[in-house]
Amino acid sequence: MNAPIGVIDSGVGGLTVAKQIMKLLPNETIYYIGDTARCPYGPRNRREVLQFTWQMAKALVKMNIKMLVVACNTATAVALDSLQKHLPIPVVGVINAGARAAEKQTKRNEIAVLATEGTIKSGAYENALFSLNSKAKVIPLACPTFVPLVESGEYEGQFAYDLVAKGLKPLADQKFDTVILGCTHYPIIQHHIEKALGSHVAVLSSAEETAKEVKDLLEYNHTLSDSGKKPHHIFFATGSVPIFRTIANNWLESKELDIRRIKL
Repeated sequence: MNAPIGVIDSGVGGLTVAKQIMKLLPNETIYYIGDTARCPYGPRNRREVLQFTWQMAKALVKMNIKMLVVACNTATAVALDSLQKHLPIPVVGVINAGARAAEKQTKRNEIAVLATEGTIKSGAYENALFSLNSKAKVIPLACPTFVPLVESGEYEGQFAYDLVAKGLKPLADQKFDTVILGCTHYPIIQHHIEKALGSHVAVLSSAEETAKEVKDLLEYNHTLSDSGKKPHHIFFATGSVPIFRTIANNWLESKELDIRRIKL
C-alpha cells in the first residue's frame, strides 16, 4: 500500500521520529506537520492540545495517509486514546515506545523522565513504566526551556549547553541509571544532555522504538509500500518555513526537502 505515513508534532521535534522511520523503512513516504506557530504544547491546557492535535490529524487524513504517528509526547498523553478510537487508520504514539526502551536499558530500575510540563503533569510515563515494571522508580522533571531552545534553531554552542545544564540541576542529588527523553525535541540537544549528566547515565530517545512499532504494524496489516520509486516526503509547518527548513535540513541531512506552509 503506497499511501503515506502521517507524522504530527508541536514543531520540529517529531523530525527525530520521522528520521528513524525513514531510516528503518526507506520505501515509505512521510507527510509531516509541525505546528510551529503554536509550539510549545507543554504549557497549554488539555483542551487546546486535543484541538490542535485533531486539526493536524484531520489535515493528514484528507491527504489519504495509511497510518498516523503522534510524534509529540504531550499530544500522545492527551489525544492518543481519542485518535485511536475515532480514526479509521492505525495511530501510534511515542510514550509506550519510550517506556519500553528504558525498561530494556535500566539495570537498577531507576529512570528519570525529561519532558514538557504537560507530559509530566499527565503522569503518562509513570503509568507506562509501572505497567512494564512495578518496581520502577521514576524521577520526572519538566524542562520548559528545552523546546523553545530547539525551535529557535540556536541549539549549538556554550549558551545552549549552559541552558540545558541549568534545566537539569534538580537531578543533581537523584540516583538513576537511565534517562528517557520524553519529548521528541530533546534528541536534537541530546549531546548537551549527555554531557551535563555524565557518561554513567544512558540517555534514550523513543524514536527508534516508535519506528519499530510502525514497521511491525505495517507488516501485520500488510500495508508496507511496494513501490519501487524513491519516496517524495512532504513537510508542512504552520509557522516560519525558513526556520523549519534550516533545522530540517540539518537534522535530516538533506538540502532537497519539500517544505510547505500549511494553515490549520
